[in-house]
Amino acid sequence: MNINRVKQILSSSADIEVKYNGVSVWIDQLHEDGQTATVHLRGPLEERSNVDIGELVEE
Repeated sequence: MNINRVKQILSSSADIEVKYNGVSVWIDQLHEDGQTATVHLRGPLEERSNVDIGELVEE
């Protein structure tokens, strides 16, 4: 995924499914470097991870 699409998803009110390593996640924030973002799993566990935005896939 590219930086512009991450920004669009973050500003959208729609429920846009994004996957990281085949697992559905929410994007919490894009980091200032423009290369990484904080995400957390959809569901009851809210463990957050910093990931490379190039590894995020929109479903």
